[in-house]
Amino acid sequence: MRLRNVKGSREKISSYVSAINMDEHETSEYKGRWNILFGNDNPIHIEIGMGKGQFITTLAMNNPDINYIGIEKFSSVMVRAIEKKDMLENEKNISLNNLIFLRMDATIIDEVFEKDEVSKIYLNFSDPWPKDRHAKRRLTSRTFFGRYEKFLKDDGSVEFKTDNKDLFDFSLEEVKETNFYIDAYTFDLHREGEALNKGNIMTEYEEKFVEKGNKICKLVARKNR
Repeated sequence: MRLRNVKGSREKISSYVSAINMDEHETSEYKGRWNILFGNDNPIHIEIGMGKGQFITTLAMNNPDINYIGIEKFSSVMVRAIEKKDMLENEKNISLNNLIFLRMDATIIDEVFEKDEVSKIYLNFSDPWPKDRHAKRRLTSRTFFGRYEKFLKDDGSVEFKTDNKDLFDFSLEEVKETNFYIDAYTFDLHREGEALNKGNIMTEYEEKFVEKGNKICKLVARKNR
C-alpha cells in the first residue's frame, strides 16, 4: 500500500519533545540511557512498527508505571501517532510522559538498545514481505530475533499479532531456530484465544479485520534464560 506523504512530517517529528528522529543522532546516543531519558527505572516496552499509534498510546495511558517506545520507519505515519498522543492528553487532561516515539529503520534496532534494557517487544500486523527472497526482512525472522536477543532481558517476551496465516506459520517455525521458545499461541485470538486475549488492545488494523470476520493469530515468544 502506497503511503501518502505528509508535508513537513520530518520537521514536526524533529520539533516534538517526545519524538526522536534517529537520522539526526548517532545510533548509540541513547543506548543504555533510555531510563535516564524517561527519568525513572521503570520497565521499558517497545512496539516496532507502531503505525498510527493507537495501540501504544492506549498502553501508555493504562500503564503509567511502564515506559513505552513506539518505533516507526515512516515519518508520514508517525505524525499521526503524535497527533493521537496530543489528542488523548488533551481529552483526558493527562501527560503521557512514559511514551516516546522513535523514527528509525528496525534493521538497526540492536544498535539503539543496550543488553537487558528492554522487557517486552510488541509486533502488530507487521509487513509480511511475501516474497521468499525477502524473508530476512520479516520482523519475526530468525534474523530479527537474533537482534532482539541482544537487548531483551532474559525471560523477556515478544508478542506478535497478525491476520496473515502464512506469516504466522513462518513465525512459529522461525522461533524454533532462535534462543526463544513459544510460550503460547492461537490461530483465532478473538474466538479461541481466551487467555491470550485477556487485556488485549486492538490496533486500527485489528479493529477492521475483526469487523470483517478475519481470524487474528497471536503468539508469545519468550527469551531463554
